[in-house]
Amino acid sequence: MSTAVVIEGPGEHRLTSHEPRQPGAGEALVRVHAVGICGSDREVYQGNRPEGYVRYPLTPGHEWSGTVEAVGAGVPESLTGRKVVGEGFRNCQVCDRCHAGETTLCTDGYEETGFTQPGAMATTLTLPARLLHALPDDADLTAAALLEPAACIAAAAIKANARPGERVAVVGTGTLGMFAVQFLKAGSPAELLVVGTRRDRESLSRQFGATDFRTRDEELPGDFDVVIETAGSASAARTSAALLRRGGRLVLTGIPAPGADGLDPTDLVVRQLEVHTVFGAPPDAWAHTVRVFAAGLLDPSPLVTHELPLAEFSQAIDLVGSGDPKVGKVLLRP
Repeated sequence: MSTAVVIEGPGEHRLTSHEPRQPGAGEALVRVHAVGICGSDREVYQGNRPEGYVRYPLTPGHEWSGTVEAVGAGVPESLTGRKVVGEGFRNCQVCDRCHAGETTLCTDGYEETGFTQPGAMATTLTLPARLLHALPDDADLTAAALLEPAACIAAAAIKANARPGERVAVVGTGTLGMFAVQFLKAGSPAELLVVGTRRDRESLSRQFGATDFRTRDEELPGDFDVVIETAGSASAARTSAALLRRGGRLVLTGIPAPGADGLDPTDLVVRQLEVHTVFGAPPDAWAHTVRVFAAGLLDPSPLVTHELPLAEFSQAIDLVGSGDPKVGKVLLRP
């Protein structure tokens, strides 16, 4: 039987029967292979998602992979049968920001798969075909389910514009941090430092290309060209800024709790730091991610520690919020 997870409201969910919606003009029907759970899914379930960024009742799931089963009018038939991943932001395509390729800044309002539109915690997902990115025929779909968070970090890597031979660093050792290490490694840095709070992430960091690993309570250098922050705390942002040389480039991807003390504006100006932020991934970041994944330069597989059926949604949510260092990326398998 086809099934789907539906969150009726904060703390309330059910497993329900799912009827695939046939694709209309410009749409595609995808059979979901795997869907990832991240902190934002936990926010949706707990009711902590900011107002305007969730719409109940909702089938969650914005990190996913699958295979196209059918396409609607105006979509090339050649897409049928292809392995795919898909962008989440349902942009309008006609505002100035969309025309500039900055689809995550669409001025027509926020709409995103798994938050305000039906997500992938179901047997199938129907969505605009323009959001799909085709994968190689031999792609590992389980690994590909992690390409959404990877695309967010690809956006950060593009903004960081790290050049070969530069000294680069990553602050944060979660899923996003490990993707940042891989993207920066692909750019041939002279040095790649990872800064985290747990020494047990050192081995994986080095496996992905780090040349040095330190915890935040150790002495840290202050002369890096580029730093990507992924930890999502104000203290991590300050640590990241302190790692930079004068004129260095900082990209913030984490979202601290509201009201957190931020960076020191005097320090930013006096040291002429270049600061960028990332929220979501525009099409160019998705295309870059798929290219790097297809080339074998991005390996999400070691990050997956748990795969559960849809019926164990609540257990998966508990795992994500457990704080257990042995819990990495949790996937649901429809």
